[in-house]
Amino acid sequence: MARIEKVELRMVDLVPKVKRTDAIQSFVSQETPIVTITDSDGATGTGYSYTIGTGGSSVMRLLADHLAPRLIGRDADMIEGIWHELEFATHATTIGAITSIALAAIDTALWDLRARKQGLPLWKLAGGAKDRCPLYTTEGGWLHIETQALVDDALDAKAKGFTGSKVKVGRPHGSEDLERLSAVRAAVGDGYEIMTDCNQGFTVDEAIRRADRLRELDLAWLEEPLPADDIDGHVRLSNSTATPIAVGESLYSIRHFREYMQKGACSIVQVDVGRIGGITPWLKVAHAAEAFDIPVCPHFLMELHVSLTCAVPNGKYVEYIPQLDDLTGSRMEIVDGHALAPAEPGIGIDWDWDAVKAKSIAEFTTTVTQRED
Repeated sequence: MARIEKVELRMVDLVPKVKRTDAIQSFVSQETPIVTITDSDGATGTGYSYTIGTGGSSVMRLLADHLAPRLIGRDADMIEGIWHELEFATHATTIGAITSIALAAIDTALWDLRARKQGLPLWKLAGGAKDRCPLYTTEGGWLHIETQALVDDALDAKAKGFTGSKVKVGRPHGSEDLERLSAVRAAVGDGYEIMTDCNQGFTVDEAIRRADRLRELDLAWLEEPLPADDIDGHVRLSNSTATPIAVGESLYSIRHFREYMQKGACSIVQVDVGRIGGITPWLKVAHAAEAFDIPVCPHFLMELHVSLTCAVPNGKYVEYIPQLDDLTGSRMEIVDGHALAPAEPGIGIDWDWDAVKAKSIAEFTTTVTQRED
C-alpha cells in the first residue's frame, strides 16, 4: 500500500489570449492552482483547478494550511474516503467556491496518480463510454464582439467540423441579442447548433421574455439565464419555453444538481470539475443526470473535460476554450471537429514543467511533507 509522502503546491496566473466579456463581468485573469502528489512508490499525480480572477490566494492558503497536511500518510488510492474527510474538515466553508476549487485540485491529482499507476487513461478508468466527443466553440462569441465577427467565427468553426458555436447574450435590449443571433443563424443554416449563455444576467420575467423572442432560432440552449440559487425561477422558465435550459458552472454540490433535476429546472447539465470539487463528485452528477435522461455538456476546462465527457454515456459536448496552452507541451487532439480522448495514462495533460515553474507565483509555491495532527 503506497502512502502519500509529499504534496507540492503552485499557482500560475494565466492571462486569457482573447478579451472575454459576458452579461455581468470581464474574464481578465485565470488563477490556476496546481497540486502534485507523490506517494511512497515514487509515483506522482497532478491536478489543477481555476478561478476567473479572484480567490486564488484564499484557495492556496486553504490548501497549504488545512488540506494538504491531512493527505500525508494516507493511502493514495482511497480517493472517496479522502474526499469526504477533506470535505468534512472544511464543513464550515462548505458548500462554496473556495473550498470546492481547492478540493478539485487535490481530487484530480489523486485520480491522475491512480490512472498513471494502473497504466490507464482517465476516460477508460472512469468508464470508457467512447473515445471522442463533438466540440462547440465559445472563444469567438463574447458579448463585446460585433455581429459580423460572430458570423465569421461561426462559419470558420463550422468549416472545421465543429458542432456549434456559443454566443453570449445580455445586451441592454433583447432586440440586440435577436439581431446578433439571427445573423449567425442565417449564415450557418439550420443544421448547426447555436448555444447561448446569459451568465445569470436576467430576472425570471426578462428571461421568459427573451426566450420567447428567440424561440424561432431553434437554439441548442439558454445557459445560466438566472442566478444559480434561484431553482424555482428556473422551474418557471423551463415550463415556459421549449428551448433547453442549461445550468451547472455555478453549482458546487451534487445535491444542488439533484434539486435542479428533480424539479425539472434544467435539461442540460454543465457540471464543471473545477467547481464541483473534483472528478469524484463530477462522476456522481453525470451518472445522476443519466438517470434523468439529461445530457452532460461540461463547462470550460476542455483539456480535462474531454476525458470525463468520454467516460460517461451521456457526455454530449466538449466546450472549446483553450486554457493551458502556455503550460503544456502538447494540445488536445482535434479531428473533424471532435476532441479525441487522450491515450496516455493519467488525466491526459502533458505539463511543461519548465513553463509551470517559470510562471509559478513564489508566494504560493510550497511543499508539504508533514501531517497535520
